[in-house]
Amino acid sequence: MDAMRGDRVEITVDVGDGVKVFEVVATRAGRRVDVAAGRSLIEVSEITRGGTVVRTAQFMASRVIAIVEYPADQRSVSG
Repeated sequence: MDAMRGDRVEITVDVGDGVKVFEVVATRAGRRVDVAAGRSLIEVSEITRGGTVVRTAQFMASRVIAIVEYPADQRSVSG
């Protein structure tokens, strides 16, 4: 399985009579959103710094049209 990390992920899914866009957002500072794609299932999870899964959304891979990741800004803050 491949994994991507970001603080917001949009998933576009074919729902039969159109498309629907779902969004998973890291709700607090320090959390991240991981995407795991398998053969038949795509899992999007919000994860804490310690690795605990807070919530997970699952989608049938055959219905997913697009996954767009908006990664967290990785620039360091000097001060």
